[in-house]
Amino acid sequence: MIEPKFLGLDFSCALSSLSNGQIPKKDCLLPLISKVLGYCIVAASTTVKLPQILKILKHQSIRGLSIVAFELEVIGYTIALAYCLHKGLPFSAYGELAFLLVQAIILVAIIYYFSQPLGMKTWIRALLYCAIAPTILAGRVDPILFEALYASQHAIFFFARVPQIVENCKNGSTGELSFLTSLMNFAGSMVRVFTSLQEKAPTSVVLGSAIGVVTNGTILSQIIIYQKPQPKKEKKTD
Repeated sequence: MIEPKFLGLDFSCALSSLSNGQIPKKDCLLPLISKVLGYCIVAASTTVKLPQILKILKHQSIRGLSIVAFELEVIGYTIALAYCLHKGLPFSAYGELAFLLVQAIILVAIIYYFSQPLGMKTWIRALLYCAIAPTILAGRVDPILFEALYASQHAIFFFARVPQIVENCKNGSTGELSFLTSLMNFAGSMVRVFTSLQEKAPTSVVLGSAIGVVTNGTILSQIIIYQKPQPKKEKKTD
């Protein structure tokens, strides 16, 4: 009998239980749910930063956005993707990183465009990334250094969010930050904690997702708190 599989999803256990009129057991159902959620995150990640990109383009402004925060995000996604590829994790466990990296690079390019003129330090950072990133993604790094890079990746993502959180507090506003993008970031981090545990990913991977829950949740709460109520339109009197 051919086992019903699709994209690495094994439905045989669940279908067998259902055909016998039984509810699939926890050990049978959780791995399947984890895989499905993993692919859902990958699918959603293809557009997660699109609302932020569109908001900047619509308003022609990067008001309230921390450039350093978005630059660090690109570095963090690069290291995380390279590490998962190096460890040979299933695509459902890290696939969103590839799409998020591409969108993060586009977002930084747009922020640079609206930040003209760019300083020399900004150009140097951009050129250094273009020179080093291909080597890291290709896995041409000493294994010990790779582990050190991934360990630092957690700090990178944490400090990628901190400047934006501080900027929001200082301004009493979240500027051009997109609520939808922040919401998807938070939800994605929550689901990724669950899928990482189910996929038996390294502890460092789970820790990274947990940090994402805290920092993305903080930014999301700031957007809600600092959101200005829409001014009420005065009714015209005859």
